Amino acid sequence: MSSQFSWGSEVTESEVVEEAQQAEQQEEAFAEPEAVALTADDFAALEERILRTVNLVKRERTARAAAEERAAQAESLLTEQIAIVEQTQKEVSALRVERDHVRQRVERLLGQLDALEL
Repeated sequence: MSSQFSWGSEVTESEVVEEAQQAEQQEEAFAEPEAVALTADDFAALEERILRTVNLVKRERTARAAAEERAAQAESLLTEQIAIVEQTQKEVSALRVERDHVRQRVERLLGQLDALEL
């Protein structure tokens, strides 16, 4: 099976760290009484980060659901294969027992042939 993950469109770790630092700076700015005003650019940037985060969460949920579905299918297939392997092992065991019986009969017949040649 081929992987369906697309790492190229993912948010990089440095972007996440940078956004976290910006969020901390904004929180510090909000904590200060004189910095209560939020500019339109700050609000737009915050809105953009929120939208990117929501999209990232949606993609991750979709990927998780797909992975869980593949895991369920693999588990189902494994269960089927286990039953087949157990049946095959029983058949091999029965064939080995039968082979041993045939070997004993052939050895007994060979012994009787050797006794006739004396």
